[in-house]
Parts: sequence; structure tokens; C-alpha cells
Amino acid sequence: MACFDSCQCLGERGQRSILYSILKNDNQPNQHSQGRARLAVPQQQPCSCGSKKKVVLRSPQTTCKAASVALLKTLKFVKNVLCFRKLPAEDQLQLVRNSWAQLLVLGMAQDLIDFEIMETPELSMLQNILTSGQGRQETAHGRSGQGVSLTDVQGIQMFFNQCWGLDISTKEYAYLKGAILFNPDIAELRCQSYIQALQSEAHQALREYVKVSHRRDSTRFTKLFIALSMLRSINANVVAGLFFKPVIGTVSMNELLLEMFYGK
Repeated sequence: MACFDSCQCLGERGQRSILYSILKNDNQPNQHSQGRARLAVPQQQPCSCGSKKKVVLRSPQTTCKAASVALLKTLKFVKNVLCFRKLPAEDQLQLVRNSWAQLLVLGMAQDLIDFEIMETPELSMLQNILTSGQGRQETAHGRSGQGVSLTDVQGIQMFFNQCWGLDISTKEYAYLKGAILFNPDIAELRCQSYIQALQSEAHQALREYVKVSHRRDSTRFTKLFIALSMLRSINANVVAGLFFKPVIGTVSMNELLLEMFYGK
């Protein structure tokens, strides 16, 4: 592929570009000394009834602010990855749009960002009967439209627990970010083959790092890959609804990303 052949960010032999470019730009130390985050939902497998329950943040102002700061850090990290900057602008935008939520959740796990949730209030039968006209319409678009699935939130919290249980290092987080960012499964990409090579390189770099740094733990890479699979199953709409809708309302997440990424 032309864009793969012409790109200079792979180096002379086409190897280790992501290893150096990601690590160079992710030197923030882990914050595990702050202690484990408190989870409002017990550590258990999500149940089917949880998909019907809707939850919201217990302290939206605090948590949304922390999530916004984490998103800014995430986008800064992405912009500083050399191979990412070498990609066409269209591919850069597609990668950011498709990975921002998972990268954010990964960054929140790295920074040990705590959040608690509570169930959304439901209207009683009497309130439903008495509510009519404009009031009913507002209620339909307001309260019933608030919150996200409890099961989806439990998925995010289970991912956090997986990361904290493994005590993932800064370098491991960096490789995981590369594996998420360079997603070749986006149909609109111009440099799809090249992006596939970058993702494979991130996986290989992670494998080699774990092999050297955790010689006595032969299962660590598998555990990290399981965490990666859990992360990929997290829905961007859930992340937006939980951490940003309370402050941006009906503003499109794509608009917010453009403003934060390009500074417009």
C-alpha cells in the first residue's frame, strides 16, 4: 500500500516505531499510591436485570470534571504519537472518533479516577396519570432519557478492577493505548494496512515487555489481553452518557472532540 510504503515513522527496518513514540510521550507515573478507587456496585458478573436499570453519577460535577481532564490528557497523548501524526488527517479523525471512549476509560483506570453511581428516579403511576401535555413531553424527554444501563456501567467498573488487580505499569498502559488507538477495523481508513501493522506492533511490544519484566508470570500477557478485550466491548455512547451528558447536554460528542482535539 502506498501510504504504508511511503511513511517514514517505521524507521529503517519498519519496526519498533510505536514502542519508542508511545513511551516517549507517556511518562506520567502511575498514581497507585493514592489508593484503590471505591466502586458503588459490588464486584460481580452483570446480571440481566441490570440492563433495565438506569443509573447516573452520584457526584456529576466532580466526576465529569475529572473525566474531562482525563480526556484532554488522552487527546494530548494521541497527538504526540509520531506515527499518528504521519497519518492523513481523515484517518486521524476516524481513529479518534472510534477510540476516544476506550482510550478515556483506559486513562481513567491509569489515573485511578473514582466515581459512584445511583439509580435514576422513576415516576410513580400517579405521577404518570397526572402528568399531561407539555409536562408529559418534558418528562418523556427528560427523566426517562437520563442515565445509562447499570450493566454497562458494571462493565466499566469490572475493567477498572481488572487493571487495578494487575497493577498495570505505565509502559503497559502505553502499549494498550497503542493497541486501542490503531484500530484497522474502520472501513473508511485510507491507510488500513499500515494501521494494522501499527496495532500488531503494539501487541508485540507489549508481549516482549511483559516477557522481560514479569519473567515468573507466564499468564500476565493473557490477563492483559483479556483486559483489552473487556475494554473493546465498552460502548462509546455509554461513556458519553455517563461522564459528559450531565455537563454538555445535547451537544454532540463529535463536536466536543473536534473542539478539544483541534482547539477550535
